Amino acid sequence: MEAAATTCYRHPSYETYVRCTRCDRYICPDCMREASVGHHCVECVKEGQRSVRRARSLFGGEVPTAATPVVTYTLMVLNIVAYVVEVVRSGTVDRFGMLGAVLVDAEGGRYYYEGGSVPGLDLIGVAGGEWYRLLTGAFLHLPPDASFGVMHLVFNMFALWNLGRVVEGQLGRARYLALYLLSAVGGSVLVYLVSPETTAVGASGAIFGLAASFYVINRRLGRDMRAVNRFMAGFLLWMVVSAAFTSWEGHLGGLVTGGLVTYGLAYAPAKLRTSGVQLAGGMVLVALLTLVVAVRTASLTGAV
Repeated sequence: MEAAATTCYRHPSYETYVRCTRCDRYICPDCMREASVGHHCVECVKEGQRSVRRARSLFGGEVPTAATPVVTYTLMVLNIVAYVVEVVRSGTVDRFGMLGAVLVDAEGGRYYYEGGSVPGLDLIGVAGGEWYRLLTGAFLHLPPDASFGVMHLVFNMFALWNLGRVVEGQLGRARYLALYLLSAVGGSVLVYLVSPETTAVGASGAIFGLAASFYVINRRLGRDMRAVNRFMAGFLLWMVVSAAFTSWEGHLGGLVTGGLVTYGLAYAPAKLRTSGVQLAGGMVLVALLTLVVAVRTASLTGAV
């Protein structure tokens, strides 16, 4: 008696006599996947991939399967697009730059704010409820007609390209993005504390946070620190020199925030380097920064 022909479980019209060594279903050449022993079907391969744990870095983040620093390139694009908007739409910096507290009249004139309410003048800035400035200012740069102009953007993007690729590869995309944004806000918060009447723009605060992160990462990995120390000395010198035309408060605030965040990621006990614990730590830092801003606002407006 002739045996019945066997066909592929996915392609019934294809006659085959090869079975998947895991599920024992018949598979055709299109459905065969090489295995250490025999062949596996498509579904068994997918199931096996789901059960494999992704490799994680020393800092708790997943090691990217691709070398492309997607977050770094995305941040660069956002900064460049924001600059184009600045050029095309006048008043973008005035509307979205980091500004703590300034009084404006109906004609747009600005006056130093000393607390309380002043008839005929409106309070703008973070103290006036525009909290979004703490973040949006970090994606804007000095306009083309400023003394430093487009070079402000060029220098920052060059630094972001160099630092971001390294830090993103070590921390993983999610932690890297959180570090960048927290450093940007940390820089804005120090601007608000020290110079609330100053309009500050630029990704420098976030980039100084990446520089601090780069230092902590290399120290934690036990690498030769001589070149890293020279690099950091240059960054600190840049912070001093650039104080004439940019915000040193934003630089310092981003540097301290980025260093503290990365230190927590790098030196926490291994059992605390989980996504849940690190997310909770990030939320605590956000709450702390929010509290600092709230207290500063209350002191400026006379609410305390």
